[in-house]
Amino acid sequence: MAEVLLKHISKAYAGGPTVIRDISIDVKDREFVVLVGPSGCGKSTLLRMIAGLEDITNGDLLLDGQRINDRAPKDRDIAMVFQNYALYPHMTVYENMAFGLKLRNMPKDEIRQRVTRAAQILEIESLLDRKPKDMSGGQRQRVAIGRAIVRNPKVFLFDEPLSNLDAKLRGQTRIELQKLHRDLQATMIYVTHDQVEAMTLGDRIVVLRNGDVMQHDTPLALYNQPANRFVAGFIGSPPMNFLPGRIVADGTALRFESAGGAVSIRLNGSVHQQALAAYAGRAVELGIRAEHLTDQPMNRQRSYFSPEQLIVFDAVERMGSETLAYFILEGQRFVARLSGDSTVDTSVGVSTFWDIDKAHFFDADTEQTIR
Repeated sequence: MAEVLLKHISKAYAGGPTVIRDISIDVKDREFVVLVGPSGCGKSTLLRMIAGLEDITNGDLLLDGQRINDRAPKDRDIAMVFQNYALYPHMTVYENMAFGLKLRNMPKDEIRQRVTRAAQILEIESLLDRKPKDMSGGQRQRVAIGRAIVRNPKVFLFDEPLSNLDAKLRGQTRIELQKLHRDLQATMIYVTHDQVEAMTLGDRIVVLRNGDVMQHDTPLALYNQPANRFVAGFIGSPPMNFLPGRIVADGTALRFESAGGAVSIRLNGSVHQQALAAYAGRAVELGIRAEHLTDQPMNRQRSYFSPEQLIVFDAVERMGSETLAYFILEGQRFVARLSGDSTVDTSVGVSTFWDIDKAHFFDADTEQTIR
């Protein structure tokens, strides 16, 4: 069993800012939890606090029910994989992976068994006699992960381990990490600023901003049911489109009107009608994802909306399997995810169709999702 429980954890530097504020997270046994957020949000600091590399100002950190705030890093039974690999350049792969076990005076036969097993799992048996300078970045990262595996820890911590790899290798290594988690059945906590990594790797994702938890849930729940505007805009690629406006009541009818008046959407009959009724006369913000905008006529029984004005795309990216088409609406940049064989270009105005039932609305003051 390897459950990690953070209870009201905070971190403040003497004479400096508070970088982590009252965070409580329960990482279940064998769960893969991803901490994600922009640079400076506190995710790496939080990971280092779990590892024992940073002191905890307030709160309790429990491993399998035991408080470990004051336990030395070497005594926490936690292994950490760093962004920069942290390999000894004068040692071979075998020596790098075995070094920590030798310090514990482990028998040579057991060291050999553990290193061999880890090398087989990571498919680096042929590299055991090489030194780090003779390997690629991806191979070095596997060695760094292997050095953690041989310890057979209760918890694995990963601090942006793929950030130094190229795009193709990052994709391959993500798949390998998924397989590794499945094979080891280990508890893993992973830090990244890349929301694609978070979505593809995590059983659950914790979204951080300025030291606070914005939301923690499964990847699909974060994507489909964001708790606030920040999560809605951070999770998803391309990012969600946003349009400021207000809710207007005309008798029993409700409309969303954009701030400049160019967009007016009847909300009666949509899934949002009841939640937005209390916002009549108030400022809100509409959010809609790129895949819920299209250039093809849709079934009008599902609250599709087409702005009266034609849209002229100012940039088109043809990706093969999909086409990303960009346009400006009331000073806001929008992107639509169209089919790969779409023939849209930047010279002709077209109609766009919005699936309003898939849209989100946010309180303009609190930025919380209106439900």
